[in-house]
Amino acid sequence: MTLTIYSNPNHNHKRLLDALRQDYEEKYSRSKTAHAAAQQVLVDGISHGARSFAPYPFRITSAQGAHVVDLDGHQIVDFWQGHYANILGHNPPLVRDALQAALSQGSGLQTGIPDEAETEFAQLLAQVLDVERVRFTTAGTLATMYAIMLACGYTGRCLVVKVAGGWHGANPMALKGVDRSNGGFDAAESAGVSATVSEDILVTRFNDAEGLRELFARKGEQIACLIFEPCMGGAGFIPATSEFMRAARELTAQYGALLILDEVITGFRYCASGVQRLYGVKPDLSTFGKIVGGGMPVSVVVGRADVMDCSSSKATNRVWFNGGTFSAHPLSLLAGQTMVEYLRDHEDEVYPALAAKGERLRKGIEQVFADRGILARCTGHGNDVVVGGSLSSIYFPRQADFYPQCAEDFTDPNLSDVILRERALKLGLLLHNVNIVHGLGAVSTCHTDQDLDAVFEACDAFALRLLREG
Repeated sequence: MTLTIYSNPNHNHKRLLDALRQDYEEKYSRSKTAHAAAQQVLVDGISHGARSFAPYPFRITSAQGAHVVDLDGHQIVDFWQGHYANILGHNPPLVRDALQAALSQGSGLQTGIPDEAETEFAQLLAQVLDVERVRFTTAGTLATMYAIMLACGYTGRCLVVKVAGGWHGANPMALKGVDRSNGGFDAAESAGVSATVSEDILVTRFNDAEGLRELFARKGEQIACLIFEPCMGGAGFIPATSEFMRAARELTAQYGALLILDEVITGFRYCASGVQRLYGVKPDLSTFGKIVGGGMPVSVVVGRADVMDCSSSKATNRVWFNGGTFSAHPLSLLAGQTMVEYLRDHEDEVYPALAAKGERLRKGIEQVFADRGILARCTGHGNDVVVGGSLSSIYFPRQADFYPQCAEDFTDPNLSDVILRERALKLGLLLHNVNIVHGLGAVSTCHTDQDLDAVFEACDAFALRLLREG
């Protein structure tokens, strides 16, 4: 069968988008009213840019397992899942019951005084992650910022190398080269980031081992660290190649820089540890968040003792890694420990099941579009190291042989139809009670075959509409 390919990068799908928007506003009318009220007191009506989309985000009243319920009463199959944090689904009873028990016994809110829970969770993380030191904070942004500060303090250098398209939170020490701008990834992403800081951030291409070698050959003696996600969220959950991962480890060691793996998304998503374990690569520092918090605000920096101890009050040239009032919050520690223990103890059943669901979802989506004569593919199939897991994104290639390997590929409107993926598909699937982000999102243990079937039905309806109005 010859498949329809949307090959014209100048086609903006205006007719389709206008129709989808009109239908969305009718279906989610109460959220429209609520959003208008929110805009009176909240900037843009929200508190996190990733939760916003045009014409406005729907608002929910409850969330359980694979589903959320919005203000209009629609039960929606959700693949955003708490910014990919909810591997056991929304509000898992395992964690919720532990939190309720703690609160009912008169503990759980912040005291500002250390207790044994902090040590116990740190010991657990040190064991499952195979690291020497652990330090808690509250958000992925803070974890990556502190990790980079530690690298700069330890090495006495100031240059930070990051991968184009890599998102390390709103961390000014890595807030460059996140989004495509003027065809490339060379710009700072925010006003308020000084030119000096921006100049200290060098951007390289994901999965380009040769380009990384050339960069270190030129700047290696000045580089404090290389930081990247081993499976890039901004590149559609594309995993690092074995060659790139080996080059990253070898080059940082050769030039005296530190390797930082940002596993805020990937940690405990592919196995009961970091995805680094599958590569057999040991970084100097790693950052974790999302899943390790069990739905509560926890992030951690872990790694070598000699580097982490730069944040000690005994250090001569101290790095001020003080994570804030709510670092090691008692309820967050409890939720995190409960989640990590469960994943550790059930690793052999959780991760094969997630991988199987992810593969069924990917293959089913591709087949649905193909059956309607449209070329669509999913990322997340994995590679020779990382088996296909629970993270995926749908994309619409401009050519049949296009398979993205980095953010430059994935976000290039000349290579795939970005408007279809990021704007039209989002609204189209929500009209059939399926919520996705950046093309799809994360499968949880709670997603059933019926939930996946609902996605296939929603994709089929979108395909028909695309053929009619696209």
